Formats: sequence, C-alpha cells, structure tokens
Amino acid sequence: PDVIIEAQFDDNDAEHGQDHLQDTLTDDIKKLSLDTGEKGKAAGVTGVYRTKQDDGPKVNDPRLLLDEFLQRTAKVVYILEKKHSRAATGFIKLLADRNSELFKRCAMFSPVDHRVPRVYVPLADCPPDFVTKPETYSQMLFICRIVDWKEDSNFASGQLCKSLGQAGEIEPESEGILTEYGVDFSDFSPEVLECLPQNLPWVIAPEELAKRRDLR
Repeated sequence: PDVIIEAQFDDNDAEHGQDHLQDTLTDDIKKLSLDTGEKGKAAGVTGVYRTKQDDGPKVNDPRLLLDEFLQRTAKVVYILEKKHSRAATGFIKLLADRNSELFKRCAMFSPVDHRVPRVYVPLADCPPDFVTKPETYSQMLFICRIVDWKEDSNFASGQLCKSLGQAGEIEPESEGILTEYGVDFSDFSPEVLECLPQNLPWVIAPEELAKRRDLR
C-alpha cells in the first residue's frame, strides 16, 4: 500500500478495458515485490521491510497512536439558533411513482436554490386541480416552508405557504427573495406612520439644512 505505480494508459488500454489495466498493474506489483525480496536476500537482510514513507510500526489500537496521527471527530448535539428562515421559492410537481401510497398524499417541491433540499408537501396545500392539470403550474412559483426532515428520509417535509405567480416576473421573484431571507415587507402599521410628519408637503427646515451635508 505504500508503493504507488504510475501506469501508462493509452488508446490500446481503453480498447481492452479496465481488466487489462488491472492485470498490468498486478504484474508490475508482483515484479516489484520479487525485486525487493531478492535485493534483501542479496544484502543478507531478513525481517520486516519498511519504506521511507513508514514513520513507525503498524498498530491497530488507536490508543497507542500519537495525537498528530489521529483525526478528531464530533457530532452536533444541539442547535442553538436557526439562522435560515426555512422558507424557499420553487416549483411543485407530481411524484414519479404514480403507484405508490405517497403519490396519493404528497407532491414534490423543488427549490430554485439548490442548497435547499427537495421537500414533500401535502396535496391538500396544492391547488385543487393540480393533480389533473400539473402542467398548468409548471412555471408557477410557490413559497414552501420546511417543518421537518427525518434522519431516514432523503427529502424534507414542508407546507406550501402561498402562490407567488409566474416565474420570471419581477414582483413574484422579488417577493420570493425577501421571504427566503426573512425580510418583513408588509405595510407599515399605523403606529409607525404616526411617527412621520403629518403636515404635508413636508420640507426640510433651513436650520436643519445648515448643519447637514446635502447629498441630493
């Protein structure tokens, strides 16, 4: 295992396939082993042969190894804070296996952001005619929020929150981005609006302008 053999791979090797390459490597290793053994006998050396890359004896008990040879491992025991909003923009489509029980209960949500996993969403959250006319919603953007992801499942579980509109239009795309990043873009409350000047049109007072730098 400490010896690396660099083999020449050309078109002839490609024609004979991987088996030919494997046989070539096996023959080279046998020749190298025989050469090494003969050299050792000629020099009168017997015992354990060690290459330059060997730093010490082979041990199976990791407790006998030095710290520099160990790879530290760990596991997550608790999530202190969820940074992601668990919301994603994407498309819904029917499951591929139409004969499965899951097909009757769930649809597949595919996020636009490929860093987010695909999500099973209940058919009850989908439009009423989605099962009969799935092509109608192939370019429709939806917002989905992930609620769970079981350890034994390749896909997360979630709920459809709302339909945004056609993909490629500015308003649906913008609303999807803001929702994903948890930005509150709802209308200001009356309490907030009361903090604004009520006498319109409002102008900056001259004394205020005098102590400010005009960047208009």
